[in-house]
Amino acid sequence: MMTKEDFLKDSRVTVVDHPMVQHKLSILRDKNTPSKQFRELVRELAMFEGYEATADLPLEPIEIETPLQKMTAYQIGGKKLAIVPILRAGLGMVDGVLDLIPAARVGHLGMYRNEETHQPVPYYAKMPEDIAHRVVLVVDPMLATGGSAVMALQYLRQQGVTGTIKLMFLVAAPQGLEAVLECDEDIQVYTCSIDDGLNEAAYILPGLGDAGDRIFGTK
Repeated sequence: MMTKEDFLKDSRVTVVDHPMVQHKLSILRDKNTPSKQFRELVRELAMFEGYEATADLPLEPIEIETPLQKMTAYQIGGKKLAIVPILRAGLGMVDGVLDLIPAARVGHLGMYRNEETHQPVPYYAKMPEDIAHRVVLVVDPMLATGGSAVMALQYLRQQGVTGTIKLMFLVAAPQGLEAVLECDEDIQVYTCSIDDGLNEAAYILPGLGDAGDRIFGTK
């Protein structure tokens, strides 16, 4: 299995290690953090990651007039964006990215984990009609085995999405990172942390616990 150092050398992997990100992540991990604060932190961290994930978007010049004079300013050009959360925990990151990119469309991919096999089971998919012509940001707080992310990548390619797909996670296990990097060469992965690994139940260590339950207060 690849090591953390191996991933850091891969140009497709970005660890968002800003001091404020790491500070907020430490609160997010704390088992005593209540659901309301957990949701707020997930949203804030998604915005931080969104800044990194959109840093390479092209700009195009426009002419505007300030209160003092006319000038050439710049706006985002190129393809429009789509945010695709992996349900249900990925929903917690959507608003943070929408705060940054209000005009983005949102698709949904529903998957649940079979607790015996630890494999994802798809149950829902709804995409913008023009998903094939958009830059896609896939969001999910945790990348554990990588099964759901790999399935999401395969589904999006089948829908005609070409070019780089960007995946945003808050914490990632080495097993999951290796799986997505092997699945598709044309991806960019953003995470706030590369964690130690998985336990026997395929939960990330040290991880966050069950992000969906903590976001929605269902456990």
